[in-house]
Amino acid sequence: MISAAQFEKEIELIISNAVREDVGDGDHSSLACIPESAKGKAKLLVKDEGVIAGVDFARRVFKAVDPDLIMDVQIKDGERVKRRDIVFYVEGSSRSILKAERLVLNGMQRMSAIASKTAEFADRLRGSNTQILDTRKTTPGIRALEKWAVKIGGGENHRFALYDMIMLKDNHIDFAGGITKAIDKTEKYLKEKNLDLKIIVEARNLDEIKEILRSEGVYRILIDNFNYEDTRKAIGLIDGKCLTESSGGITLETAAKYADCGVDYISSGSLTHSVHNMDLSLKAI
Repeated sequence: MISAAQFEKEIELIISNAVREDVGDGDHSSLACIPESAKGKAKLLVKDEGVIAGVDFARRVFKAVDPDLIMDVQIKDGERVKRRDIVFYVEGSSRSILKAERLVLNGMQRMSAIASKTAEFADRLRGSNTQILDTRKTTPGIRALEKWAVKIGGGENHRFALYDMIMLKDNHIDFAGGITKAIDKTEKYLKEKNLDLKIIVEARNLDEIKEILRSEGVYRILIDNFNYEDTRKAIGLIDGKCLTESSGGITLETAAKYADCGVDYISSGSLTHSVHNMDLSLKAI
C-alpha cells in the first residue's frame, strides 16, 4: 500500500473534489432560508445493522467545510451498530451542517457497507492464518475511502494502484511471451528504474506454479481460480518459498475452505464492488 502521507493526500483530494461537485458556487437552498447566524445540532442515526465506518472521515469533512463545527462521537469506527443507534452529534452553524450532510452520508453509508462485508469475511477466517484482501475493483475517485473501510472492517489492503506493486497477471504473461520472460523483464525493468516494488505473479495451473518457483524474487503467487484440491497441491509445491493468495469468485461460503488449504491471503473484489449502502440519516435535533 501507499505511504500514510500519500493516503492522507488522497483523502484530502476526495473531500475537496466532493465539496466542489456538490456545493459549487453555494448551497442556495440553505442560503435562501437559513440565517447566517443560525446555530443547530444534528445526530447521525443508524437505520440498519453492521459495522460503522467513516466517523473519522466525517470529522475531516466537517472540519473542511467549517472548522468551528463540533463533533461528539458516541460510537467509533469499527464498532457494530444496530437500528436507532446514534453514532455522533454535530453542532455549530446550521448552514455548515447542511452543506456537509450529503458528503458525510454518502461516504459513511458506502464505507459502513464495505466494513460490514469485510467483517463477515474476517469472521469466517477467524482461527486460521489467512487474511482477507481487497482489490482494485473500486469506485473511481474514492478508492482511498473504500480501502480505508476494508481496514476498519478487519481486512488488509492489497496494492493501492498500478504504481505501488508489480502484479503479473494472465494478460501480462501472455503478452510478454510466458511466465519466465515476464518475470525476467520485470526484474530488469525494476533494476534499470531503481524501483523497489514487490512482485506478484498469477498462476492458472500447477505447471505455472512450478515455473514461477524457478524464478527468484517473487513476493507472492496468486493462485487464481483453483479448486480446493489443486490449491492444497499448490501450497505444497510452494512450501513457504513465498507468500500465497487465492482469488477468483471466492465467497463467504467458500472462504473458510480456501483458508483450510493453507493460503496466506484471500482476495475478493466483492468487498468493494458488491455491497449495499448502510442506511444512515443525519437528523436535525
